[in-house]
Order: sequence, then C-alpha cells, then structure tokens
Amino acid sequence: MTEKNVAPYLRIAGEIRRRIEEGELAPGDRVPSTRKIAEEWHVALATATKALNVLRQEGTVLAPPRVGTVVAPAQGSGGRAARSPRAAAAPDHELTRERIVRAAVEIADAEGLAALSMRGVAARLGAAAMSPYRYVKSKDELILLMADSVFAGIGLPAEPPACRRTRLEAGARALWVLHRAHPWLAQLGPLTRPLALPGLLAYSEWMLAGLDGLGYDGATMMNANALLYSHVQGLAVHLEGEAQAESATGLSQDQWLATQEDRFEAIVASGRLPTFTRVMESFGVEGYDLDLDELFEIGLRALLDSWTGPRP
Repeated sequence: MTEKNVAPYLRIAGEIRRRIEEGELAPGDRVPSTRKIAEEWHVALATATKALNVLRQEGTVLAPPRVGTVVAPAQGSGGRAARSPRAAAAPDHELTRERIVRAAVEIADAEGLAALSMRGVAARLGAAAMSPYRYVKSKDELILLMADSVFAGIGLPAEPPACRRTRLEAGARALWVLHRAHPWLAQLGPLTRPLALPGLLAYSEWMLAGLDGLGYDGATMMNANALLYSHVQGLAVHLEGEAQAESATGLSQDQWLATQEDRFEAIVASGRLPTFTRVMESFGVEGYDLDLDELFEIGLRALLDSWTGPRP
C-alpha cells in the first residue's frame, strides 16, 4: 500500500511513532494533543483522536490522569516502548464506573466532546476496547454520568448568603466557573429538554431558594432560573466553539481577526453603516476586545437588577 493510500490517522500515528523511535520524543515526554495534531496535520479532531488511540492501544503512549498523553517507558534493549495491546491492557477488574467517568471527563476537558468515544476512554485507561460497556451502556449514558459528576462538584458556598441577590450571584458565578473548566457542558442539549441530573437539580434548588420570598409566582421563578442558566450556557458555548475553530483553522482568535481586517475596513469605508463606523472608531488603534467574562458580568447584573432591584 502506497503512503498516499494509507488512512490519515495511520500516517499521523506513524509519524509520531517515528519521532519516538528516533529520540525526538523521550519516555515521559508529552506527545501532541488532539488539538495540536489537528492543527499540524490539518485534520479533524476525530482523526487526531483515532491516531492517538492507535498509539495508546499498542502501548507506545500512555495517558496518566491529569497529565495528558505521554511516551510510554522504554522496554527491552531496543529502547522502544512495548507494543503489545494485551500487555498494555489493564485487567477488567481494575475498571470501575468512576474511573471510566473520570477518564471521559479528562478527554472532554482537553479535547472537546466531539473527541470522546468509548474506545478512546478504554485506550486512555489501558483497557480492552469493549471493556467500558460492562459498566456504562452507551456513550450517551456516559455523557450524562460525566455531567452529573461535574455538576456535583460545583463550587457553591457551604453557607448560603442571607442576601438573596448575593446568593443568586454566587450560584451564577459558580455555574460560569464550572462551564469555564468544562466547556463541553454547554453542548449537552437544548434548554427545552432539561436533564434530570441530581447535581443540576441541586443547583436549581439553590437558585430557586434565592428567588423565593421575592413575591414571584412559580412560573416567574422557573423562568428566572432558566434565564440565568441560559445566560451562562449561551456564553459558554463559545468557549468550545472557539477551541474547535482554532483546531480547524490553526489560527488563534487574534490571528483570525487579523485576516478579517481588510473586509471590515472595506465595510467601514463604504459609509453604509455610520453608527457602526462611529462606534468602532471610538476604540482607536487598540480596537474592541470581546471579553466573555465581562459579558457574563454585564448580563448577570442586568438580569438580577430586574428581579431584585439594583445593588445599593
């Protein structure tokens, strides 16, 4: 089979293997992440994930928790990593549902939800490809378990603030921090199909208790809770979107904006958008910097002002 007929993920795996064998990457060194592979080889994240899975399954690389994917320790006189899938695989009795969920969260945090697969989780744990199905029925079930796991760790204050507005602020900010740490949460599903997850319902209980006593009926309280959640989710979806765009194009946000300068300048020069032009010119040479954290705070303040009144 000629090189051009080899599947892209196998070519990528072969190149990384060559770097390891020739000493460019030593045992313990981190290998490129799926996002870096996607950028370097101009492939989709799914292709990059398959390449790393090949290397994991053959024992060339390992994926220790919270470390990333690294070159496996050298074995034998040839100095090459072990390549036997059976030697690399962990016994099934060492797997647990908790370990599977934790590994899946680590993959989604580092590579995005699109890169997650049951086979990839097995490879990360050094287990046989079908082993996770003994503990989790499907990828969809795994994603729900992942979501409940991270929602259970949301950083709400141990003692609820007496001030209702302060309580609502604390809840919304904790949810924003959670989405920043796990951007894939914003991809779970539409607001119109809420998930019956204990961790998520406990968060809603916190927020509804903050709204309780303000004189609103049940529908208004539920709407307010949904709007605050949607405010966070609606901004957080751009965290994952930006990461995916950077992987697909190989350009950072600033680099991509630089490629659009001529188009924006032409629109401004046309004179058809006088208000837009005046606003953009008011920023001077530094330009406008869209900051998601700032947008979150502006939106949160506006929403809470409408329900609790402006903060003194």
